[in-house]
This record gives sequence, C-alpha cells and structure tokens, in this order.
Amino acid sequence: MGSAGEAYLFEAVRTPRGHGGEAGALAGVRPVELVGQLLHALGERGLDPTAVDDLVLGCVTQVGDQGANVAKIAALWAGWPEAVPGLTLTRFCASGLDAIGTAAARVIAGFDGLIVAGGVESMSRVPMLADRGAWWMDPEVAERTRYVHMALSADLIASLDGHGREALDAWALRSHVRARAAWAGGHFARSIVPVRGADGEVLLGQDERVKADLSVDALAAKPPVAATLASADPAGVEAGVRRIHARYPELGEGGLRHLHSRATAPAVVDGAALVVVGSLERGRALGLEPRARVVGYAAASVEPVIMLTATEPACRRALAQAGRRPGEVELFEINESFSATVLRTVRALEVDAERVNVHGGAIAMGHPLGASGAILVGTLLDALDERRSVQESGLGVATLCAGAGLGTAVAIERC
Repeated sequence: MGSAGEAYLFEAVRTPRGHGGEAGALAGVRPVELVGQLLHALGERGLDPTAVDDLVLGCVTQVGDQGANVAKIAALWAGWPEAVPGLTLTRFCASGLDAIGTAAARVIAGFDGLIVAGGVESMSRVPMLADRGAWWMDPEVAERTRYVHMALSADLIASLDGHGREALDAWALRSHVRARAAWAGGHFARSIVPVRGADGEVLLGQDERVKADLSVDALAAKPPVAATLASADPAGVEAGVRRIHARYPELGEGGLRHLHSRATAPAVVDGAALVVVGSLERGRALGLEPRARVVGYAAASVEPVIMLTATEPACRRALAQAGRRPGEVELFEINESFSATVLRTVRALEVDAERVNVHGGAIAMGHPLGASGAILVGTLLDALDERRSVQESGLGVATLCAGAGLGTAVAIERC
C-alpha cells in the first residue's frame, strides 16, 4: 500500500476499431488477444508489468469469449506475471471509463500504486445482448423497470428538445469529417497500436468504419432505426412507445418522432483500449512521465425511460470535485451514443460545441461498448497534449451515458 494522494495518467493505447460482423478485420481476433497486444505495446513503451498492481477492464457482454474474467485471462494470455490480478467490471457503455475511475480512486486512496485500466469488446464474436439480461428478456422485469430500447430513448430526447432530422444528420456528418481529418493529420498516431495476426501481418491499422464519401443527401436517405426495430421486435417497440407516453404525456399523440437512423447512431465495432493510472511516486520510479492528473470521477443516474441523459449530472459532479465549472473545460469527449444525446449534453452544460469531440466520435469510428470510455480518455489526453501552446485551462472531461439511465464522467487536468 502506498500513501494517499493523487492519481496520474501516464500512457494510453488503443487498437483501431474494426467493423462488427463476420467481414470485419478483427472478427477473427479473440478479445484476450486484443488486450494482450496492447499489454505488449505498453511493455515496449517502458512499462514494467511486475510493477502493476492490477489490470481492471470494462466489458459489457461478459459471456462466451468475454466471460470468465477476461481481464485476468488476458493478462495470462499476454504472458504477464502471474502475480498481476485482474478485474472485469460493467456499467454498460460506461464500463471502460469506470475502470479508469475505479483505478484512480484506488491510487488516490493509497491502496495501489499503479494500475492498467481500460476495456475491451468484440461485438463480432459476442453480440450485444448475448448475455440475455432480465432487463430486456423477462417481460415482468422489463415492465416494472420501464425498459425501452435505447434508440427510442434517443428519439424521445430529440423530440423533447425540438431537433429535426437535419440537425441529427449534421452532427453525424461532422463526426465523420472530423474523424477523417484526424486520421489524415496523424492525431491518433501516438495511441494507436495496429492489430497483427499470428504471422505478424497487420490486420488493421486504422478505424475501419470512417466513411470518406458521406454526404447530407446520403444521410437523409437512411430509414429510421425505429422502423427496423419494429420489424424485428414489434411487441418490444410497442411496449417501449407505451412506456414513453406514460412517462412523458406532454408529448401527446404523434409527439414522439422517429428521427434517428443507423447513421446517427454509433457503429457496431470491435476494439480495446488501455490507460496507465498511478501515483506520481510509482510512475517516476519506473521512468514514466505524467501526462494528466485525475481531478474528478463521478457516476450519476436518471429515470430509465429517457435513459441517455445522465452525462450532464455526471459531468457536473466530477467537475465539482475539482472545484470547476463546465465553462472552464478546454475539451470534452462525449460518447456519441446518438446524435441527440450529444446535443442534449452540450445544451445542458451550456458549452461551446467546438470544444466537443474535436477529432470526431463514435458515430464515425464506432462504439466498442466496454472499451469506449478508455478510448475517450486516450483521445482526450492526446488532444490536450496537442493544445499546450494554447495556454488554456488544460482541463478535459470524458463522459458516456449508459443503459438504465446511467452515466459516468472523468475529469483530468493536463500536466
């Protein structure tokens, strides 16, 4: 055990995000291999695995290839010392960010000196909802807990906030344009670790889903997600719409507008990401230089029908821990679960959208569930580093909404 103090972020790495499905570049790569290659990369960057107190990973669908404590098994797969434990946790889509927040809290408390934290999700090999949770599989539980498909919740937010289809499509196009520019400009170069096959060949070196030829007209032609859902699960959609109108009667007849398409939701992808979290003393003893200090970590929850708006209270709580306000934040990384959820967070926090997702987001590059929080933190670290000459606050916030009304935020300050 070390002394209580502060938690710092020393390094961040991630895989490129591969298209989810059999044709995806990473579909043949086990989740433990995705994590294992990142662990090897950290070793090549100077991390001594014998100094690591724990490996903490977020993973949402913990069955099949992702069952049986994937964190510990990934450490063994990578040949890390048997003395390194492993913890796999879930808070739905916020899992990877909670892994980092949990690691930081343990370091601040003095229980640990150095933890590798992050997340992994292979949506090709372990599809979303494959764990068959009672929340959506058990009709009585779904009714009592007011389960609604998240796409309907996103449409609810857009309807309540008065967004038209054009505004949602515009945010999606922005995500792709910025992601393309970031890749072309080398803004992800520091954190990206290409995924290799057994013979060493590169399977994927760049996010696979970013589109080069997307247009406003192409986006406008996409059908609403709700129509696809209604074809696949008419009873579930009907129940969700009923629960929405029961909770939000002010919508009135026809007030719920089905506005989101697959193009204004995040792509299904595979990927992993890791962040090295530790005390200043332990890091410097290992020759690691701090890049940022964790100044806030908070979870929040809202009512489960609207579901996707807890980013605002989570951000406010995390910033309050640092004695800061949203207007003082230099950069935000807000997970693009849907266009409307990001627009809601930007409006609720009253921040400049130009400070949000400066290199694109999950709509363009994909949302590998349990890994996304760690990806956001790594992107934030790199972007804050690039802006040292700007001489602003150096304060950054990463945040994600999650199922059942959950949300998490981590605030960091550039060193």
